[in-house]
Amino acid sequence: MRSFGDIIKSKREENGLFLRQVSALMEIDQAIISKIERQERKASREQVLKFAEVFEINPDELIISWCSDKVAYELREENNTLEILKLAESKLKYLKTIKK
Repeated sequence: MRSFGDIIKSKREENGLFLRQVSALMEIDQAIISKIERQERKASREQVLKFAEVFEINPDELIISWCSDKVAYELREENNTLEILKLAESKLKYLKTIKK
């Protein structure tokens, strides 16, 4: 199962790019990109969308990976994760029906 960082690293390597090259394209420090690849730092939503643009990846694919990483890391210490996720799904369905 690949994390967001794994996907970014493999795309960078597939394209034969060094961290400094991606850093220039992303307009962020290469140390930040390195930490994102190693899952030591979480990317922002804006950075996820920029990665999608730079690597020509479907943005939805990256957003799904990024969000699932956030949820997994948040719930990894909990005992009732399936129940939590089921209830969260119900709450999301409800929240999407409410107008902003």
